Amino acid sequence: MKIHLSEQAIQWFEEEMDVSSGDYIKFYARYGGSSKLHEGFSMGLTKEDPDELAFENVINGVHYYVEERDVWFFDGHDLYIDMDSSTDELSFDYHVA
Repeated sequence: MKIHLSEQAIQWFEEEMDVSSGDYIKFYARYGGSSKLHEGFSMGLTKEDPDELAFENVINGVHYYVEERDVWFFDGHDLYIDMDSSTDELSFDYHVA
């Protein structure tokens, strides 16, 4: 599994979540909502240090990662994070790895 971020998404994290080199952003399975992969679960994110890091992508010194306990959510897919220009919010997409 790989984590891909667009330049616009990276900029969003820097501006909206005030991330800087050395910070960790966790993507996790959140109970509630829905996603393209699982009904009843959606993508969550938070700024916190990892417990059991499974996958990460380090960009500008910021660690974007998924914990071992959330690998099931991605079901063999890579995570693509971009900006939705119509809502000015992050968008998440999944492609078979």
